[in-house]
Amino acid sequence: MPVRVDNVSMSSQTGGRKRGAVRTAEFDIDEARKAFFLMVGFIALIWVLQIFNWADHYRLDYDYGILPRNIGRLPQIFSSPFLHFSWDHIEGNSGPLFVFGFLAAYRGVTKFLGVTLLVAVTSGLAVWLFQGNTELTVGASGLIFGYFGYVLSRGVFDRNLIDVLTALVMALSYAYILTVAIPGTPGVSWIGHLGGLIGGVAGGWIFRTRRAVSGTSRGKVPGDPGGRPPATTVAVSADNPRADLHKELGDLGL
Repeated sequence: MPVRVDNVSMSSQTGGRKRGAVRTAEFDIDEARKAFFLMVGFIALIWVLQIFNWADHYRLDYDYGILPRNIGRLPQIFSSPFLHFSWDHIEGNSGPLFVFGFLAAYRGVTKFLGVTLLVAVTSGLAVWLFQGNTELTVGASGLIFGYFGYVLSRGVFDRNLIDVLTALVMALSYAYILTVAIPGTPGVSWIGHLGGLIGGVAGGWIFRTRRAVSGTSRGKVPGDPGGRPPATTVAVSADNPRADLHKELGDLGL
């Protein structure tokens, strides 16, 4: 009977773990689905804005792009990532933006929104503070570098080798982006790229997975600070001549 009870208990626990694994898998699939449609909407939005921008002779760039150290244009750090200077500009950004954005959103859309806000601030502020005085800056490349930094650092902080390898493989797939991220490339804000990367790494730390720490010491039984098993009472017959001895041993926990 004890063996049978133990088997039932183990089966229940195993079944619970399997159900938990199924629920986890379903949750990941659900997040991946949301991440996919979120990035499809994001790409669609910047392309719609590009059409209006092009039709208006790129007036949106001049109205909503970042102008360094201009107090009145500081809020534009939130609008500039949605705008681009040309069709080539938006075509070059759309592919890596979708891929790295999806990888960033796959493990949690809510965290992704927080990372997006953080990266927009760090990238935009870097441009606003350190870019040349007359250089207008727009484009989603700061977000791309931020999402890359987030996926890579999240894999490191969470000790998830798959995330690290995925980020590196996709970075190599879009190696041409790295070639324009170095200082001195004409017409490219490497400062915005660096600011986005810093924000992404910071996001990987802020939104890392917290692991619960057990407060119970190993080898101790709850309720007994000495780690000793709780005292047990030995049931004996009152007619037993050694009843008193058994009672005393039971009271001593022996």
